[in-house]
Amino acid sequence: MLNIHQLSVSFGGEYLFEDISFRLNPGDRVGLIGKNGAGKSTMLKMLAKEMQPDGGVISSDKNIRIGFLKQDIDFVLGNTVLQEAYQAFQEIISLELQLDSINTQLAERTDYESESYSQLIVDLSDLTHRYEILGGYNYQGKTERILQGLGFKRSDFDKLTDTFSGGWRMRIELAKLLLQDNDVLLLDEPTNHLDIESIIWLEEFLKSYSGAVVIVSHDKMFLDNVTNRTIEISLGRAYDYNKPYSQYLELRAEIRALQLNAQKNQEKQIQQTEKLIEKFRAKASKASMAQSLIKKLDKVDRIEVDDEDTAVMNVRFPVSVNPGRVVIEAENVAKSYGKKEILKDIDLSVERSSKIAFVGQNGQGKTTLAKIIVGELDYKGHLKLGHNVQLGYFAQNQAEYLDGEKTILDTMLDEATDSNRVKVRDMLGSFLFRGDQVDKKVKVLSGGERNRLALCKMLLHPFNVLVMDEPTNHLDIKSKNVLKEALKNFEGTLILVSHDRDFLQGLTDRVYEFRDGKLKEYLGDIDFYLEERKADDFRAIEKKSEVNEKTVVEKKPQKQLSFEEQKELKGLKNKISKIESEISTLEMELASLEKELAKSHSELDSESEFFEKYNRKKQHLEKQTELWYELTEDLQNKTN
Repeated sequence: MLNIHQLSVSFGGEYLFEDISFRLNPGDRVGLIGKNGAGKSTMLKMLAKEMQPDGGVISSDKNIRIGFLKQDIDFVLGNTVLQEAYQAFQEIISLELQLDSINTQLAERTDYESESYSQLIVDLSDLTHRYEILGGYNYQGKTERILQGLGFKRSDFDKLTDTFSGGWRMRIELAKLLLQDNDVLLLDEPTNHLDIESIIWLEEFLKSYSGAVVIVSHDKMFLDNVTNRTIEISLGRAYDYNKPYSQYLELRAEIRALQLNAQKNQEKQIQQTEKLIEKFRAKASKASMAQSLIKKLDKVDRIEVDDEDTAVMNVRFPVSVNPGRVVIEAENVAKSYGKKEILKDIDLSVERSSKIAFVGQNGQGKTTLAKIIVGELDYKGHLKLGHNVQLGYFAQNQAEYLDGEKTILDTMLDEATDSNRVKVRDMLGSFLFRGDQVDKKVKVLSGGERNRLALCKMLLHPFNVLVMDEPTNHLDIKSKNVLKEALKNFEGTLILVSHDRDFLQGLTDRVYEFRDGKLKEYLGDIDFYLEERKADDFRAIEKKSEVNEKTVVEKKPQKQLSFEEQKELKGLKNKISKIESEISTLEMELASLEKELAKSHSELDSESEFFEKYNRKKQHLEKQTELWYELTEDLQNKTN
């Protein structure tokens, strides 16, 4: 299928990896692992033929189809979710247009006996046959099934992709790849933007996939559940074993232990031989024997032990100042986006030095509450920070805020203060950015390296309350462990949003579960929470939720609509989606203006202009809200 022979890649005169060889066969589900910056994403780009190696050859079967899910994707805006997903079926859509054209001509023409009319009928038959072979009669149903598997609801299908976050757009891109029936799937961190229910669905899909799959992931459970082979890139070499991740680690440890023992025994034999050589050299009668032993020693194939990359980042989160006893106090906090209520009547009191985990399905409000706490979102209700509280915040997409054109060193220096500017190089070194590496531009860094840089940059500012949203995304497994130890030793207050049970284990002493806009508190660690929920892990909880929903919700028979009615309905849904997005934007703009109103009038640029702008936006919001109610009511009438 794909044959990789003596592949080499270098950057700035140094080899990223050298003379790597392996073969991909149908049914292979490969976990491609290694430290951040080892070359995993580079390898995927070369397999996808988006990048040429410096040496070596990649040969493949003729007409092989390769699908590649990248960490960073260019997304075309303006399509609905369904329209974007249908891009996976370019030939089918082209055939539909041709069939429509022929059917229109056959309906309009009356020259039934002409040769051109007969040719149209032949063309119609050929195109229909091709359309049927390609699955033209079931591609729409298949698309809807995969979109739903990846977490989309039917009500999302006709919404514009512009209204979705980067994570949800990534899911659409993944859906397109899964719909294309590729021979080889290359997936770079596919689980980073998926909730657990979607991860479970993707696991089942990939386990039954007939082609070859190569997955770059730092999710140990996902790799163990999906892969049947592991290739590790370490210090420029590749180690390839037909084992899933955890079994591979055990096997590698055993092999290395055997290599060390064999090397030790060989060294003893070599030392004994060298002593004999020195002894025999002194005697003329034994000189020939000494020469014989020297030749024998030269022919010895020295046993080498696989090198281990033991370098890890060194992280410590110092507490800035000691805050008051209560650091965060929230009362009746609520947040809605348009008509969608995310949080309602949230009461929360966080005491100094607490270690808290926010858990729950995607879309339940974990990130929303985190952003409210750090002041990034407006809300209803009351939230107060305690005395001397200094917040540190690591967002889920923190690395996206880095300027790709800046170097690593400039990124830090531009953020540093006079007091810590001299420490910047030492800080970068502790995060494994050493020597000339600090002159690299941010845009050439891997996802994990960017996350490490974002963590390092965060430490330039003092804090005693740390809020972290999915900080382990893109981090390699060793870096995850180092970060976990640093957070364990952090003496301040920690609020952690995560789906990763391994990471949370032993790290927090209190769990808040987000469900249906509410919080439920569990006074214990993550294992206590899972025990209370009578589940082994988050996945089991998601499966229970899924089963409960299926038993509770009864499907109503869908109303059969004509083509024109469907078209009208689609347009109406698009209008509603656009208005919802506009309402959300206006609410945020008004909240910002209301903050300015709190200032003294003398600080406003021009009072009359300011109030005119404020009233204009408020009136526009009222009109759009009224229009939204009318259109929603119209939609309900048409669908019921």
